[in-house]
Amino acid sequence: MIKVDLNADVGESYGAYTIGSDADLIPLVSSIHAACGFHAGDPAVMRRTTALAAEHGTAVGAHPGYPDLSGFGRRTVGLSPEDIYTAVLYQLGSLEGFCRKADVPMQHVKPHGALYNEAAVSREKADAVAAAAADWDKDLLLYGLAGSELLEAGRRAGLRVVSEVFADRGYQPDGTLMPRTEEGALLEREAALQQVRQMVMDGTVTASDGSVLPIQADSICLHGDKPESPALAAAIREMLYEERVAVVPPGDIDG
Repeated sequence: MIKVDLNADVGESYGAYTIGSDADLIPLVSSIHAACGFHAGDPAVMRRTTALAAEHGTAVGAHPGYPDLSGFGRRTVGLSPEDIYTAVLYQLGSLEGFCRKADVPMQHVKPHGALYNEAAVSREKADAVAAAAADWDKDLLLYGLAGSELLEAGRRAGLRVVSEVFADRGYQPDGTLMPRTEEGALLEREAALQQVRQMVMDGTVTASDGSVLPIQADSICLHGDKPESPALAAAIREMLYEERVAVVPPGDIDG
């Protein structure tokens, strides 16, 4: 039987601002990446998010990003690899405290936004993220874009890696995600479902130029800041059930 993780980036509310529908989304996914206060989230949100995941048996991971709250971590901020290492290590420590409070293990780490995209193509930045994860806990799983430098960095650091694909994002011919500013970068529900089915069942994805690329889909990502994410998560689960695909936490996927 095919097994796949269905994940979501969550815990991105902060202060007086509510972003996403975490209470509706977390029960529908098998793993979450919780914002750690740099690009989004705050201590109270981190505590609620880890407690909610523990209540529903959802695997918890850290979602460290650049220190860019006003830009939601989607802008390059020019940190050196050493500074990236320090920032990621700090954020892992922050979330670990709330995981302990919720009595749920911190199972994995996935960088956010610009840091994720840059670590996908920059060996230096990828190595910095992977080194921070490995130095914190060698048993952490490291999520990275399928076929990316980040996965290679995780392997070099001795970490088990999770090859991640995106339900609602278009792909470029080189296998990276289309910039959000480009037409076709954000997929509507039916296109997202078709793309997920192709990635999981065929091991391929159709790029923006029509080329078909091989892709390894260990985990399917949804963005928790989108209001339609809970409905899309439910639709993806239903589609995968019909295809006899098991939705499981990342630790239960072979390899």
